[in-house]
Amino acid sequence: MPDTSPLVEMQQVERRFGGGKSLFGKPRPAVHAVQSVSLEVQPGETLGIVGESGCGKSTLARMLAGLDSPTDGAIHFQGEDLAEAVRRDFKAMARQIQYVFQDPISSLNPRKTIRTILETPLIHLLGLKRAEREARLAELMDAVNLRPEFLQRYPHEFSGGQAQRIGIARALAASPKLIVLDEPVSALDVSVQAQVLNLLDDLKQRFGLTYVFISHDLAVVESVSDRVAVMYFGRLAEVGPAKRIFAQPAHHYTRLLLDSAPVPGKPVLVPESESGELPDPFNPPPGCAFAARCPAADERCRSERPPLEAKGAEPEHLAACFHPPRVGERA
Repeated sequence: MPDTSPLVEMQQVERRFGGGKSLFGKPRPAVHAVQSVSLEVQPGETLGIVGESGCGKSTLARMLAGLDSPTDGAIHFQGEDLAEAVRRDFKAMARQIQYVFQDPISSLNPRKTIRTILETPLIHLLGLKRAEREARLAELMDAVNLRPEFLQRYPHEFSGGQAQRIGIARALAASPKLIVLDEPVSALDVSVQAQVLNLLDDLKQRFGLTYVFISHDLAVVESVSDRVAVMYFGRLAEVGPAKRIFAQPAHHYTRLLLDSAPVPGKPVLVPESESGELPDPFNPPPGCAFAARCPAADERCRSERPPLEAKGAEPEHLAACFHPPRVGERA
């Protein structure tokens, strides 16, 4: 029977910054960047993570890539604690998990040629000899549709789209199983975005990859994701199949994001209840963090935190909302 175990499993993951005591013994405030996130990533899927700026998407991405460790909870990769595996053998985990950054130009060392940038993981992670490296470099350049002579150039000689292709090639170099893409197309022109997204889809099929795709662009997330996790104020507001979430959201925050997304010929409507004020990150509210902006919030919402549980007929569609929106209801 095929193995149905998740590739990544997050269990009550939290990440706080600050806290503790100062030099003089006074308590320091802590920012709750990620709070009690439990989520799975299945092999071969694309999990989209979406939310406003400051919701914890990038912090979660860094923990998934092993670049940061949870304050509480645990992340398991192929059944093994990720933080412990990174501490024990960082190179082994770097071969399994790679990261594609938002800004393609600044993520590449301006003093190094593209050959040197791409050879670095081949040498330090895979230990390939010169002939093997040459063959792998040719394969990588062909995979991202760049000419072999580009290997002798420097990052400043490339456009944003070309530089992002190089960043993707660098992520592919060690043959990883999981690639975390943190806003990989947000810095690119729309036409170039489409090219890069098509490339990512081709590479996923060709190399059997699993993606975690971080973005604030709903249209991009909808087009690439199998499942979507919606984050608000460090917590999961809604998780489920992409088609289901975009067709029938079960959380008022998701509904708000969909209604606020600009569409040609459609006015951007912001509900009267939308105050735009986010909760204090140093002092999270006791109840639902979205209550102050939600048109359906009541006293229970303000005092009690709603659990993430199944809504409707699909058990895979989860939402943390006591009063989910009805079909066709606006935020």
